[in-house]
Amino acid sequence: MAITKSLLVLGSIALFGAVSASPVAPKSVRIPINRKPVTFSAEAGGSGTVEIKNFENAQYFGDIGIGTPAQPFTVIFDTGSSNLWVPASNCSKTSCLLKHKFNAGKSSTYHPNGSSFYIRYGSGPVSGFVSEDKVSFGVAAGDSSAAAFEVKQTFAEITDPSGLGGAFAIGKFDGILGLAFQTISVDDITPVFVNMVNQGLVAESLFAFFLSSEIDPPVPAIAKGELIFGATDPKHYTGELSYVPLSSETYWEVQADSLTVGSFTSTSKRAVLDSGTSLLAGPKDEVAAIAKALGAKPLVNGEYTIDCNATKTAPDFVATLGGKTYNIKAKDYIISDEGVICIFGMVGIDIPAPAGPLWILGDIFIRQYYTVFDYGNKRLGFAPMATGI
Repeated sequence: MAITKSLLVLGSIALFGAVSASPVAPKSVRIPINRKPVTFSAEAGGSGTVEIKNFENAQYFGDIGIGTPAQPFTVIFDTGSSNLWVPASNCSKTSCLLKHKFNAGKSSTYHPNGSSFYIRYGSGPVSGFVSEDKVSFGVAAGDSSAAAFEVKQTFAEITDPSGLGGAFAIGKFDGILGLAFQTISVDDITPVFVNMVNQGLVAESLFAFFLSSEIDPPVPAIAKGELIFGATDPKHYTGELSYVPLSSETYWEVQADSLTVGSFTSTSKRAVLDSGTSLLAGPKDEVAAIAKALGAKPLVNGEYTIDCNATKTAPDFVATLGGKTYNIKAKDYIISDEGVICIFGMVGIDIPAPAGPLWILGDIFIRQYYTVFDYGNKRLGFAPMATGI
């Protein structure tokens, strides 16, 4: 049902205040995102490919391995936070029952740290303790084949994920791999991608998302999505990439020229690109005003339902970034759940200063625009998604 689906992805952006492997030849790794079984394949040049899943346009996640031999985990690759965490073997919370849990005793490369860990997401806190081990990409579930990348990494083992509520319990993921900046990393832990850059593991200091789309969930997407590290993939976008400089090296944040829906213009010019949030999110009062104008009705936790016929009449959501306009049509921000109910794809979330107020451009935006997270040049790149791949 739509209510369950929408609750899976809200508030993934981490809030302020929560808070070496031998180099090898630079390479890139592609992580296709679709609904097919996970497979591992080596490619020329030493890159690796992992197929991961799109669950009804509400969750995008992929597989990593931790330890030696690698223990498999499914994680959300989240540009709205900076830490990596997975459930600990002693997580006794009900929400951990069906999750993969890290067993330190089964890893020959594990190093204890023991420091306490606490991170607060928009939905609530997650806590546990800090550990160190090898994190590998390109490892399929239950497969300890050589990975595309192996990174010595400090991460967290979670004993209490209660702050994520039902989103974690019924979600299709075990943990979160943060891809934002070290400045918002809890305990100043170096993020996975920053370690990849520092250890010379990527040809270019960037990564990019192509998200698959289920036109009629739960019918699987036709095209594979892809998260690529160390390169961009021109077959997934049309035209040229347009870049916008970052306004903050905390989240992946840019200064917007404007954010509008019909006659409504946001007073906030701050926009964060967040792969871990499925919807568009903005200040509660602004989202409430837009929802009222479009006839949407309050649901729970800042969410709204809307008449499914509004896809034919509602105006575009328009983000103007770096002088270019990026339109999200109503049919793309009004989410139908099997024709039973429609969710208004904007949610009210108040991010406190100094991190906010701001707008979060989540998967609804990224599904329409190929997005490049250029760490080396401190910028974001956008281009329309290619279709018919």
